[in-house]
Amino acid sequence: MDDGSNPHRIFVERTLAIIKPDAVHKSEEIEDVIFRSGFTVLQKRKVQLSPEQCSDFYADQYGKTFFPNLTAFMSSGPIIAMTLGCYNAVAHWKSLMGPVSITKAREIYPECLRAKYGTSDLKNALHGSESLYAAEREIKFMFPNSVIEPSFSKESTDEYLSKYVNPTLLRGLTELCKHKPENPCVWLAEWLMKNCPNNPEVCDGDTVKDTKHQNKNEHRSSDKVVSS
Repeated sequence: MDDGSNPHRIFVERTLAIIKPDAVHKSEEIEDVIFRSGFTVLQKRKVQLSPEQCSDFYADQYGKTFFPNLTAFMSSGPIIAMTLGCYNAVAHWKSLMGPVSITKAREIYPECLRAKYGTSDLKNALHGSESLYAAEREIKFMFPNSVIEPSFSKESTDEYLSKYVNPTLLRGLTELCKHKPENPCVWLAEWLMKNCPNNPEVCDGDTVKDTKHQNKNEHRSSDKVVSS
């Protein structure tokens, strides 16, 4: 089983999105915006949570004055929970939603989803994970059978490209300039396939046979020396 430790893999960042009870009737419009904004919906379910489940989900908000109203509202009707995937998913979804405050959303970000579909700071239509850590916890809460692979940060992705991609690509482009082929795109694609550092090393069968034959001859010569 893959433990996620392979340095040659890039992971798509994921976040949890919830269409709250006040906006479920507009879910098709909201989902259309989600698709057009570059997200892939990896998981989706419609569910109605109990007040106890809402309390567990919003445990980090426990003790705040709005907590009772929040859990009562979120358990008042069905919600649509989605796991969204794309590059920089957490920040991208937060930007698409807009501020928690409806007043601020409408004044400063009138095109955001909360400005369009929210009616108050409590009934603000949507929820999004605050961080990668929160996203992992919330996705597991809504989709208990999820297998969540670790996500690479932008810095880790840049490091991967710098270490594993750029050096090979630079060599390929250098060779491309030297050869000046008629179809540079096809030539470069073929060169990269032949020179990919992740390709397995193939042992030359003929060389192996010659080596074995040579070892047999050496063994026979040794026997002759001993017998004489």
